[in-house]
Amino acid sequence: MNIEAKLLEGNKRAVARLITLVENKDEAAFELLKKLHNKTGNAYVVGITGPPGAGKSTLTDKLVKRLLDEGKKVGVIAVDPTSPFTGGAILGDRVRMTGLSTHPNVFIRSMGARGSLGGISEGTSAAIKVLDIYGADYIFVETVGVGQSEIDIVKNCDTTVMVMVPGLGDDIQAIKAGIMEIGDVFAINKADRDGAKKTAREINAMLDYSSKDWRPPVKMTIAMNNDGIEELFEGISEHRNYMASTGLFETRRINNTKNEIVELVKHRVLEHLFDNAYNEQLINSLSVNIVKRETDPYTACDEIMHNIKKN
Repeated sequence: MNIEAKLLEGNKRAVARLITLVENKDEAAFELLKKLHNKTGNAYVVGITGPPGAGKSTLTDKLVKRLLDEGKKVGVIAVDPTSPFTGGAILGDRVRMTGLSTHPNVFIRSMGARGSLGGISEGTSAAIKVLDIYGADYIFVETVGVGQSEIDIVKNCDTTVMVMVPGLGDDIQAIKAGIMEIGDVFAINKADRDGAKKTAREINAMLDYSSKDWRPPVKMTIAMNNDGIEELFEGISEHRNYMASTGLFETRRINNTKNEIVELVKHRVLEHLFDNAYNEQLINSLSVNIVKRETDPYTACDEIMHNIKKN
């Protein structure tokens, strides 16, 4: 298969193949992404995050169907916990979106987090680019659903939807110092449950203390019944229009790109460090010397960095 030609034609098999190659860190795949980078930047990327059981997959399913009704082309990346045996996704959020998987204008991919603590996979940024080249108008990235550490989503998306459910109570206070700050739009899903209005009041009270010019709207949804989906999409569109009118859209993408460059350099340095047999021996030797108190971690770090620069 000529992946480049097929990808530009919008072939789903080419998309799947290229994402797999990217996840496996195939150098030829990255060379292709370099070549086709000028074809990216057209898709609008929406992050869907929140605690486990909030209904993120169902909400994503309904939002995608809403866009399909407009004739849009949509990509979905669902990041799941990783199998310790195969490295693959073990929940398979595609199971919750079976009605979409065969639609000609939808591509859905489950990706294993593979140890990443930010709620998304190491290959998410590259997968977003693949779907952008594929021609998606919107790309949804659904995170693992692990709680406060799940903040890397904001570094990959244009709009982040924070999905909450009634009954969390003091849990909102517990997580607000981290993940709550990244929401551009809040969705109180399963709003037919007791405590939905109380949850909305708590979030709005928290937002009263925000110094940001953009105040995230709080929308009530019952995804299973398709209730509130139109209002939620309006909130996403309002945020998109706000960023476009204030110049923050370009600023956000520049900041996201900076983060991506830094992460790529980090991974490259770590690969260089641990793929080098001499460096591995050096680390082992230094570790023994540190335990014997013959040196210290800071001096060891200086020695390793000197060795990296030398090479």
